[in-house]
Parts: sequence; C-alpha cells; structure tokens
Amino acid sequence: MGLSSLFSKAVLLVFMVEFMSQVCSQGGLFDVRASGAVGDGKTDNTNAFLATWTKACQSGGTMQIVDGTYLLKTIQFEGPCKGQVSFTVNAVIQAPQGKSTEHYWINFKNINGLTIQGSGTFDGQGPSAWNFSTCSNVPSCSSRLSPSVVLTKVNNSLVQNVKLLNSKGFQMKIEDGDHVTVNNITITAPADSPNTDGIHTGNINFVNIQDSNIGTGDDCISMGPGTTNINITRVNCGPGHGISIGSIGKLATDQNVFGVKVLNCTIRLTQNGVRIKTWNSTFPLSVADVTFQDIIMDRAHNPIIIDQHYCGGRRDCSGNSHVQVKDIKFIGISGTSASKIAVNLNCSSSNPCSDIELNNINLSFQDGTRAVSACSNAPRILYVGPQNPHACPQRLDPSMMLAYM
Repeated sequence: MGLSSLFSKAVLLVFMVEFMSQVCSQGGLFDVRASGAVGDGKTDNTNAFLATWTKACQSGGTMQIVDGTYLLKTIQFEGPCKGQVSFTVNAVIQAPQGKSTEHYWINFKNINGLTIQGSGTFDGQGPSAWNFSTCSNVPSCSSRLSPSVVLTKVNNSLVQNVKLLNSKGFQMKIEDGDHVTVNNITITAPADSPNTDGIHTGNINFVNIQDSNIGTGDDCISMGPGTTNINITRVNCGPGHGISIGSIGKLATDQNVFGVKVLNCTIRLTQNGVRIKTWNSTFPLSVADVTFQDIIMDRAHNPIIIDQHYCGGRRDCSGNSHVQVKDIKFIGISGTSASKIAVNLNCSSSNPCSDIELNNINLSFQDGTRAVSACSNAPRILYVGPQNPHACPQRLDPSMMLAYM
C-alpha cells in the first residue's frame, strides 16, 4: 500500500472519528417510528420523516431509519441545523412507482456537517419510470426523470456505506457546496437504464469519492461545470459510460473545471473509460489540471478519449468548441479496449488541446491485437515511457476514426 493511500485512509479515519464524536455528543437519537413512520412498503411516511428531521436538525442529533421498507414521496431535508446531524439508514427507503420529473426525490439542502450512513438502501423504483424517459434517444431533452438523492449547499459532510438502487434519473447529485466525502457506497442500475449517472457533481469544491462500486446505465461519475478539486480513488466502474468530465460549455453560466485526480480505479465493460467531453460551438471555458493515473481498463470502449465535438446525439455536430482543454495527464493506463481506437484525442480546431501527457500507456485491443491511436488538433503531446498503442499521428481522417470505433 502506497504512502498516498495510507495518508488518505488516515485522513478519512480522523475525519470520521471527529464527526461521529461530535454527533453523538449532541442532541440524541430520533427514530422515525416515534413520529408514526411504518416500514410496510405501503404507508406514505413523508410527514413522519419531516417531523423526525425537524427534531434531529434542531438538536444536532441522529435521525434513524431501521427495520422495514419505508415509502417516501418527494421530500426536502433542509437546514441550517444546530450542529452536525446524522441521517442513519439501516432499512430500505423506497420511492413511489411511476414517472417523476421533480428536481429530486430526496434533497438535503443548506446543511453544514451532515452524515448520511448505514447499511440501508435508497430504492428509486426506476424500472417503473424508465419507459417515460426520452433522454436516451432525444438530443437535449427536457423530460429528465428525478434524481434520487441530491445534496445542495451541503458542506463538510460525509456519505458512507449506503446503497443506491435503480434511480429514475441520476442516482446522486452533489452541487453548490464544498468539502464532501463519499466513501464505500454501492450504486446499481442496469446497463440499459437511461440517464442513471451514478454520482454527478457541479459547482462544488473539494470532493472525495473513494472505495466505492458503481454500475449504471450512464456515467459512473460525471463531473459537471464548476467542479474543482475532486479526488476519485479506488472506484470500480461498470457497466456504464465510464468516468467523465462533462459535458462542459453548453450554457453561458457554465464554470471552469480544474484540479481533478482519478487514481487507482478499475473500469469494466463501459462505453468509455476516462473521458473529457465539451460541447461544440460553446462558451469560452477551460478544463485544466487533470490527472488520470493507475487505471485498469477491462474491455472498455474508448479507454482514453477527449471529445470536443460533443452535441448530445444531434446529427449536426458542426461548430468548434471554445473550451480550452489543457494540462491533462494520462499515467499508467493499462488493460483491454473494446474499440480499435484506444486513445482518441478529438480536440477543437479553435482551441487545440495543449500540454497533454501520455505516460506508460498499455492498452491492447480485446482480441489481443494492437490497438491504434487517433489525434486531431492536439499538437503538444508529451509521450513518456512505453506506448501501446503507438504515439498517434497528428491527424487521423474522421472516416477512419468512425471505421475503427
């Protein structure tokens, strides 16, 4: 075990001990059943959960959910709270069946010092709603289904050990906050479930996602605009669309992305491996200071890909991205590729990629033959150590790229 891994585990241990000692020393334990909740999978427990949250939030205590399946409609647990508060789930919390296009199913908002923990499951009942989604086949659709668990303006907080199952939309969103750690969680949805990103971040600073297993129908982790200083370590990803930055540059309000580290992950049977995607014909932004390191690919399509001509599935992808992609490192990426092109740097002609490093790359095509590389508008690539596939030519004809993919 490396020093960096030992250090990160030590920091997490100190954080958890301090967190739990403060929670336990404050306002006590509040069981949802004391407020009338019934874990029979039929009773609407929304009001009972809100009443319990109010008590825990006002005292800085622990809200406890145990023994059963608790039906819960759209709900918001809002702060500020008096001190740190814990939401402990050792049961199943279940969404209603059917279509929902609300901004969330469960929203934690405006809380400093939140712990979401336990051996329980957030079940979004996605199979009852996925047929209503058009986002898998209609570009830029507006009928996205509700994400399961959303953290909005949540700071200095921890999510650990829980499971998220079959969300209608995104499984978890973390937005507009800072200093959030996600540790040892399991996220599951079928490979063909539409738009079920595992964890999506946006306008968030200092995030750690570690020691988790994520398999979905979309990105395992998607880092949206305004994501800064995020560390992703020891995550098993697949099925899904890989670990992605983007898409970036669609809206005038989008913010830069920087300070991204993805380390010691395994990506298996996914549409992409590690990816950066920016909209074509977009607003001037940057994606910078990004490191993908020590990652194992197992039959992943597009193991290494920068796509600056993303257009959400539209046929007309004309236009050039104005997002500057720079200072990107791919180090120690190895394994097997399910596409002949294993390294695909498809950068913008208006803002070519700069300061790209490919260091000790070893990716073979899944049939055992040599994979190939494709580069477009990436004039400043630094190659370090062995390269499999070989260093790519500066430009590969688009028709050849399509033929290989």
